[in-house]
Amino acid sequence: MNENQYLVIMAGGIGSRFWPMSRTSYPKQFLDVLGLGRTLIQQTYDRFKEIVSPENVFVVANEKYKSLIWDQLPEIPLVNILSEPSGRNTAPCMAYAGFHINQLNPAAQIIVAPSDHLITDPQEFTRCINIALKACKKQDIFMTLGIKPSRPDTGYGYIQLTRKNSEQQEDFYKVKTFTEKPSYEIAVSFLESGDFVWNSGIFISSLKTLLEGIRTHLPDMYELFAENKNFFATPKEQEKIKDIYSRCKNISIDYGVMERASNVFVISSDFGWSDLGTWSSLYTHMEKKENENAIIGKVYTYDSNRNLIRFNDNKLIVVEGLDDFIVVDTPDVLLICRKSSEQKIKEIVADIKKFEGEDYI
Repeated sequence: MNENQYLVIMAGGIGSRFWPMSRTSYPKQFLDVLGLGRTLIQQTYDRFKEIVSPENVFVVANEKYKSLIWDQLPEIPLVNILSEPSGRNTAPCMAYAGFHINQLNPAAQIIVAPSDHLITDPQEFTRCINIALKACKKQDIFMTLGIKPSRPDTGYGYIQLTRKNSEQQEDFYKVKTFTEKPSYEIAVSFLESGDFVWNSGIFISSLKTLLEGIRTHLPDMYELFAENKNFFATPKEQEKIKDIYSRCKNISIDYGVMERASNVFVISSDFGWSDLGTWSSLYTHMEKKENENAIIGKVYTYDSNRNLIRFNDNKLIVVEGLDDFIVVDTPDVLLICRKSSEQKIKEIVADIKKFEGEDYI
């Protein structure tokens, strides 16, 4: 295993579209949403075991999740859990990890991955990661993994490939454009063109390339971190990171760097990926029982079809005459929602926060 290969797991999201299971105090990345015996962040760690050694795995998340991460990933050193004082999106997250690792190993290669995605073909995934690592070792480039789209999904970002022969190298293409969550009509045209892939949010590069990309395209952010670089990986890091984050721009790495850089390439891949962003996306990956119902718990259904029903206690549930619904039970909340209306869940959460306070959020 290459000692210069590092993994950064971004675990800062709260997964509000997975309410009421996902809560501010216990977000979806720390849940076993598929009932497989491993949480999403544990599955993320597992799929990199053959690529990155435990001491080179870092997790960046809000400081309130540090104990959760330590409980679920005891294999990694406690000092490798980098605590953010507040959410500032993915660009500051990657800058933080980059400057910290730079103090330990300036020759590092970095893989950055979200903590809450599903991948069903780990062998193919590992093959793609190794191609990306090899390419980034040879060249000063960013590499991302693009997913061959199976439908005109409006909830994903899209990457347009440049198919000129002079710019194609081995198994990857130069990126032409990024488009975030297009309309349905535009998503259909993307699929028809054959030149677009879904953006997986997984990035690979050398540490040098990552820091140079931030310096070039987000110079103000770079300077905030650079002026404190000697404090990273020291006891004063937390004090300094609080000050940096209080002044840091809230921006994604996609908008801040990748869309502006000219050295971004993509591997068009197919390894059973989903970002599990909604209950409906989870439903597609769950085992189906009679009448295409996806069920976790002791549930009997009658004249009910294509539902996602999840109960975690010993309660016996009987459902009759329900089609295409999401039914999720927790100790203090029961959600019953049409699948077609699940985009309203974020609005529902906002209303409950307004009228009931933080207790149910």
